[in-house]
Amino acid sequence: MQLSHNALVAVVDGSKMLFFRNEGDAVHPNLTVEYGEEKPNPPDRDQKTDAQGQRPSSATPGQESTAETDYHRQAKDEFAAHAAEELKARALRNDFDDLVIVAAPKVLGEMRKHYHKEVSARIRAEVPKDLTGHTPDRIEAILSEKV
Repeated sequence: MQLSHNALVAVVDGSKMLFFRNEGDAVHPNLTVEYGEEKPNPPDRDQKTDAQGQRPSSATPGQESTAETDYHRQAKDEFAAHAAEELKARALRNDFDDLVIVAAPKVLGEMRKHYHKEVSARIRAEVPKDLTGHTPDRIEAILSEKV
């Protein structure tokens, strides 16, 4: 994949986002960190205080269980929506013309639900990978391998 000069590369997972700017060119990318944000998201078991809820059942005597909320997944989805909002704000300020989004597959799917039309119009590629733990050099190498 070739990254144009000044392209924005958003690398996102369920609790961390990094925005890189390509200060190089399409042949020799040079990603520099422009913005980073991380939100702690402990495992679901550490976020719960009680067992799943019970409610009276009108159809049969006794109790009926309510579905258990996965707070960890919910926090990841909220963070993905937040990342999409950050991209929207930047797009509306004309902060970038070309955008590459690299995100864990489920996070990418959630982000797509929240894309603004200005963001969608600027997306040049989406890469369904979790690269938030990689160095900028490694991200450059991985993106260069993508065709």
